[in-house]
Amino acid sequence: EMVLWDQELRGFGIRARVGGAKTCILHYRAGTGRGAQLRTFTIGKHGSPWTPDKARTEAKRLLGLIASGEDPAERRATERKALTVAELCDLYLAEGATHKKPSTLKADLGRIVHHIKPLLGRVRVDKVARADIDRILIDVKAGKTAAPTPNEGERKPGSIATGGSGVAAQCVALMSTLLAFAVARGLRSDNPARGVKKPPVRKMERFLSEDEIARLAVALDAESNRTGNPYPAAAIKLLLLTGGRRGEILGLQWQHVDFERQCLRLPDSKTGAKVVYLNAPALEVLAGLPRLESN
Repeated sequence: EMVLWDQELRGFGIRARVGGAKTCILHYRAGTGRGAQLRTFTIGKHGSPWTPDKARTEAKRLLGLIASGEDPAERRATERKALTVAELCDLYLAEGATHKKPSTLKADLGRIVHHIKPLLGRVRVDKVARADIDRILIDVKAGKTAAPTPNEGERKPGSIATGGSGVAAQCVALMSTLLAFAVARGLRSDNPARGVKKPPVRKMERFLSEDEIARLAVALDAESNRTGNPYPAAAIKLLLLTGGRRGEILGLQWQHVDFERQCLRLPDSKTGAKVVYLNAPALEVLAGLPRLESN
């Protein structure tokens, strides 16, 4: 190879190789004194946009940074190693979310896969700005990342990614958690998702009437008789009678049931260990269930 050095700007040149490629480069010393390391910084391939004049202007700018103590080559190497948002998500799920319950992790993973990675996955973590968080809010709310509605007979198991205000608010909250994790790991110094105004989430205030509860009870009993399996109907009845969370009831074990004190003693829930007191109908549902060994 051969380098044609600039006559006016020391260290700036164009390097030509056997294959015909020509590259604008800058030679400089990183640090002060004779022991300072000699580095070569590649500005770009000769041609458009790096004409000799534009490359020379860039070399002058870089020499100004070097004079102030910066090292362009080291900075570029650091930037190339910087995590993307997609990589941050993977790191968070592997190391930063071990305290979360499986149901919460499943929800986080859905938001990451369906919304955050498609919208911001390629952006470097240290480059995420408030505008990017606002864009997530707008795009998810508008349904930009929502999955298309499947045709009849094509519905696959699992949830379908949707948009809307509620999902958008949850994605922004998760981004705030991810960026707080990045701050804690020293990947950036601030959290631009903190303080973002999220859309109000519609509160669910639909309650079953007494008539609807009676009809549901009849349907549940009929289903139990038809299948010979009393457990699904019993779970739904206990949800109605206790106000417990789905996971608490579906994961309920006999050792958690205290008939003497008429309560459930849950060793773990979304809010930690807790006691759920049982009314007479709930006790009746539990008392009527058969107990199977190792079930």
